[in-house]
Amino acid sequence: MTDIPETKKNEESKPEIPVQEKKNWTDEKLRSYASMTTEEYIDERFNPMRAWYDKKAASTKNLYLRMRAASVVGGAIVPVLINVKISSFADIFVDLLTTAISLIVVIFVSLESVFHYREQWKNYRSTEQLLANEYFKFVSGENPYKNLDKNDAFLKFVSRVEGAMERENASTLNVMTTVTEQKIQNAN
Repeated sequence: MTDIPETKKNEESKPEIPVQEKKNWTDEKLRSYASMTTEEYIDERFNPMRAWYDKKAASTKNLYLRMRAASVVGGAIVPVLINVKISSFADIFVDLLTTAISLIVVIFVSLESVFHYREQWKNYRSTEQLLANEYFKFVSGENPYKNLDKNDAFLKFVSRVEGAMERENASTLNVMTTVTEQKIQNAN
């Protein structure tokens, strides 16, 4: 029995497109020391990480902006609703609406103070842009790769890319833990 890749039928009766399975890093082939080529590194490590940073930057920006906009709008609506007096029946509805909007604003502001979506968005986007910049410097042979042989340039590229990802990880962890630690210290 042969393994046939799972496919998706295109709605317009176009040829079937193979479905890509998401790979876990443990599924990658084992390699011997220093055996990865430039193309393999870019295909297996660099491109997926750059795509991940791009996706995370977009999703955290979207979440941050939506929550921030809802907080601002809700914060502006609540004082108006508090001062509206229509009838006793309508007052009950307005009171409930005011309470619900206030609760949503408090939840959104609190979540932002815990998860720091703005800082995450900035970290992810700046790292993605740095990786893109580094890639084009590398493939064009521009500084800091100028006058290096291909192997030395590749090793420098890997070092700089991995260093950028390490700095982003450290920065994100620092943002996530520093504020939380400060809140714990202030509570004591």
